[in-house]
Amino acid sequence: MNRLDDKQIDAGLVQKALEGDKSALNSLVDRHYADTFNICLKMLYSHRDAEDVNQEIWIKIVTQLKTFRFKSAFKTWMYRVAVNHILDMKKRSVELEINKGLEGYSSHLASIKNEELNPEEKAVLKEVVVEAKLSCMSGMLMCLDREQRLFYILGDIFKIDHNMGSEIFDVSPGTYRKKLSRARKDLFNFMDGQCSLVNKNNPCTCEKKTKGFIKLGYVNPGNLVFNKDFKQSIYDRLLEKEEALESAREDIQTRLFQDHPYEQHPGQVIKEVLSEHKLHTLLRLN
Repeated sequence: MNRLDDKQIDAGLVQKALEGDKSALNSLVDRHYADTFNICLKMLYSHRDAEDVNQEIWIKIVTQLKTFRFKSAFKTWMYRVAVNHILDMKKRSVELEINKGLEGYSSHLASIKNEELNPEEKAVLKEVVVEAKLSCMSGMLMCLDREQRLFYILGDIFKIDHNMGSEIFDVSPGTYRKKLSRARKDLFNFMDGQCSLVNKNNPCTCEKKTKGFIKLGYVNPGNLVFNKDFKQSIYDRLLEKEEALESAREDIQTRLFQDHPYEQHPGQVIKEVLSEHKLHTLLRLN
């Protein structure tokens, strides 16, 4: 399905929702709730915070739907609502914990002892090592300020181009590219000097940090948070929706983040809200 088809389908669903069709509104939730949830998750690290914030965003989307003017794609408007909400909201749990930037994060990682895994541990802890990688990389994102994080997540991980991105952030395409480039550079410089996934000469490896992460409670072998069963990576999602950008294959840092899970989310709580209220009231229609 191409972008034009997606745009037309969304516009039709919005129009039907505004006419009182609750099933059309549920279809919008089915089509897009997981997209905003995965952005919230990358922004906030915590699944609980991501779920709470995504629900807040969708309440705004629903209650402000009558302000959508059909001049842009619904998805662009939806992301604009999400971005504005995230920029304005109070700091969430992990934002308060990881608050010393990339330099502080580097110092903290250095304080965690490197411990080799023996062959048996490597076999037993294979999935836990992946969890440690996903957790650590998600923590790196938290070291960027909110605006940088948003530009990086939307522009580099989810590959929103400068045209759509400039509409979402209400900036010029040139400003969007400049802010994205700065965020990419800051994160790459950190990973190039710290992370063995980007620079194999670095001593900090996911495998060697896994035991330390377990001891500190960052990773729980009995309750994996990031490395759960999943059907798609973010990159797989890009292949499905945007036919993928070949340049992503050549960018180690970008691809590492795109290999993170894309988590499906049914938006059940929002659907329950929709089922309990009259659509006329939810949409604030006169």
